[in-house]
Amino acid sequence: MQHAQKTIQAAALGLLVLGLSAAATAASTEQCYGIAKAGKNDCASQYSKHSCAGQSKVDNDPNDFKLVPSGSCQSMGGKLKPAGGQ
Repeated sequence: MQHAQKTIQAAALGLLVLGLSAAATAASTEQCYGIAKAGKNDCASQYSKHSCAGQSKVDNDPNDFKLVPSGSCQSMGGKLKPAGGQ
């Protein structure tokens, strides 16, 4: 019984670490519009012609974004807001 309890505790700790890691990754990225190649977008804005990731049909659509490290979007030639929202 003690072995099962340790296994459960280890699994719970693993899930906690995984969740914290995902939160840290999300916090260190930003949505960069206009830099994604066709089929390589991470998602779409409300102004896109499709619903989500990997569905962009053109390169550098100003309404599709790619997640990039925070602070790097504009140096890549991207924008922090979709074109339809300006």
